[in-house]
Amino acid sequence: MSSNEGSLRSFKHRNFRLFFTANLISNIGTWAQRVAQDWLVVTDLHRGGSELGIVTGLQFLPMLIFSLYAGSLADRLDKRKLLIITNAGGGVTAGILGWLIISHKVTLVEVFVLAFTLGLFGALDTPVRQSFTSELVGKSDIANAVSLNSANFNLGRLIGPAVSGILIKYFHTGPSFLLNAGSYSVVIVALLLMRPDELHRLPKSDKDRKIAESLRYIRGRLDLIAVIATVFFASTFGLNFQIFNALISTKIFHKDAGAFGLLGSVLAIGSLGAAIISTRLDQKRKPLFIIGCSAIFGVLLIGQAFMPTYLTFAVALPFCGFFALTTMISANTYVQTTTPHELRGRVMGFYILVFLGATPVGSPLIGWLSDLVGVRQTVAICGAVTTLGALLIYLRLRKRLATFKFVA
Repeated sequence: MSSNEGSLRSFKHRNFRLFFTANLISNIGTWAQRVAQDWLVVTDLHRGGSELGIVTGLQFLPMLIFSLYAGSLADRLDKRKLLIITNAGGGVTAGILGWLIISHKVTLVEVFVLAFTLGLFGALDTPVRQSFTSELVGKSDIANAVSLNSANFNLGRLIGPAVSGILIKYFHTGPSFLLNAGSYSVVIVALLLMRPDELHRLPKSDKDRKIAESLRYIRGRLDLIAVIATVFFASTFGLNFQIFNALISTKIFHKDAGAFGLLGSVLAIGSLGAAIISTRLDQKRKPLFIIGCSAIFGVLLIGQAFMPTYLTFAVALPFCGFFALTTMISANTYVQTTTPHELRGRVMGFYILVFLGATPVGSPLIGWLSDLVGVRQTVAICGAVTTLGALLIYLRLRKRLATFKFVA
């Protein structure tokens, strides 16, 4: 088998091809809406970092509340049917917000409410979608499929912000939300076209799928604790490009919507590169590798904070994106491939809780801090916390991780 066939081997599964194609369209819509939402708050509604942080926090608050429950649902119910429901809900929510903007009826309160509602469907969707990967390709191709999904996500990040920037420049923010609303329907169609008999489903145990069971399992896995703790610091403090780019492009460099959207696409160059390389790493990723990548990401974020011009800031973004996504893809893959199938949904629910659940606290804090001490200083502080968190985990656990033996 050639290296190219190896890096793309998940495409031999018809259901995965359907889902991958639909998700690309959906990811473009998602990133188009994210850019439009930030632009709507900062420019159209004339708000600052605090309000932007609140909107972001509200969108991720449901992750904090419902991720563990959604993971339990993923282990008990039909994942394909659950995804149809969550995508329908997300599409209706995005459509309502788009209509409010186009009809000039939108207020900040409505943005708050609909951001929370969209986050609710996202909180239910994410653990189910993550654990659904194994049903699409089977256990042997999970690592490759996770990397391809990450490449898909970042290809959407590459295209979506640029598309949104053009739409905002010529038609304002409303069409970006409608684009996202329509993209959800594509995912629903793909899910309906799948062949259920080709899904790699394993027999479900009659045992009650309690959330506490997954927490006990994680507590007994030192390697998972190290990986998830690293993800907590990197995601809570480092992965805030949505806020950082919005504030730096508008408040520091005073750029328009096109330039703001371009930053998202430039960031995706590095992220997409990380995802493509990850398709070849497969099982080679280990906890110490993940911790090291997170530490480097934080250092690069500090350097990016003080770039003197818009151009140098844009040039630094792909490097940050590369190490950020290498960290996250490796962590996601490690958790999925080393967790038993009967626990995977709930463990991924906890992983998503840590990955995105702290955002409701972190985003408003970051927004408030940017208003208090400055945007550049806030980005640097977040980078420092990301690196120090990784170093602390390394120093605390390095000897135990070096001798830790996990038996699947």
